[in-house]
Amino acid sequence: MSTLPSRPLRILLATLGSRGDVEPFVHLGRRALAAGHSVLLASPDQADLPTDGLDVVSLGVRFSDLAPGPGTSPGRAFREHIRPAMSRALAAFVDAGLAWGPDIIVAHPKVLTASALAAHLTVPHLVVELTPTLTPTGEFPAAGIASGSLGSVLNRLSYRAVGLAGSLFAADRRAACERLGVDLRQLPAPSASLVAVSPSLLRRPADWPPTAHITGDWSSPATGTADDPTLSAFIEADAPFLYAGFGSMVGGDAAARAEAIIGGARSAGLRAVIATGWGGLTPPTRSLGADVFVAESVPHASVLPRAVAAIHHGGAGTTHAVARAGVPSIVVPFLADQPFWAALLRRRGLAPAPLPRNALTSPLVRDAIRAAVQCAPAARDVAKAMRDEDGTGAALHLIVEHARRIHENE
Repeated sequence: MSTLPSRPLRILLATLGSRGDVEPFVHLGRRALAAGHSVLLASPDQADLPTDGLDVVSLGVRFSDLAPGPGTSPGRAFREHIRPAMSRALAAFVDAGLAWGPDIIVAHPKVLTASALAAHLTVPHLVVELTPTLTPTGEFPAAGIASGSLGSVLNRLSYRAVGLAGSLFAADRRAACERLGVDLRQLPAPSASLVAVSPSLLRRPADWPPTAHITGDWSSPATGTADDPTLSAFIEADAPFLYAGFGSMVGGDAAARAEAIIGGARSAGLRAVIATGWGGLTPPTRSLGADVFVAESVPHASVLPRAVAAIHHGGAGTTHAVARAGVPSIVVPFLADQPFWAALLRRRGLAPAPLPRNALTSPLVRDAIRAAVQCAPAARDVAKAMRDEDGTGAALHLIVEHARRIHENE
């Protein structure tokens, strides 16, 4: 174990995935930097994420390299894009860690070579769960496996299925171990898991081990107003509106989906702010009007608190942003953990039943808006509780405490 005198830590943060997988690490890195620690963030390329002086090293891939493109079969996408991109990224992470020499590694589960690097450097390794996928519990299945309980035994077993996904990249882990001179069969498990989820949304399971910590989500304080004067004028007008955005999600008929949302909003007496994102929503010209504002993205902190409701894909980051804004959700899940968040929000009384992404109609959207409005009091209560949370600060405290405690025990 490297010595850790009373000095700032060298913290290596590493993540892979979409913007939703990177942005929380940016928030954590900026907080650690402000606290006087040295921080290196290893992540996919994404030029428009503000890092505010945070040192970032590219893992040689883009967000889009790690997700199936529209119209591409999952098998072909994996063979031709995802697998080679992951191989590059996992090797690049080892390069970055060896060159930088951290005191502690905090990594997304997709960074499958983190444990090998930690073993080689003899430093602690913490894993991050942006959604509950790694720490087994009998209370609910792993996010992405099922949206409802399978029963205590099957719920716990479902977490093994998530772990098996890592076997798809076994060759990359083996290559890293051979390069670093560590035994793949004796790699230690992460010292702890940081679950970046709000306790106001998800109660900590009673059967979780003490090494699993619900920190709250990793975000930065909401500040300022919308920079776009046209957007500012739209959201500040004395007429209610619906927010709709699906982030990096694509697939299906994006024009029909957008038209259904705009039509449903109009039927409910609302205007609409449409964030087109990567192409999940593409409003046709015939559906536009003075009551619709369209942009690739909008600042959630400025827009969401003014909305009547938010229709979104149910990604972890957006789910927390909407809950923090105190407005109801209408979830249109696409994949992975999104049905988990849709079911959780519904159980908490923060959203009606989720809507089908490929079968949206204006009446469905209209009825969902009317049901979501009934969730407004519960949404305000949860937002009030979340204002007292500081997930980013709690995570940083645990990282520093963990690093120093392990050193003291050496």
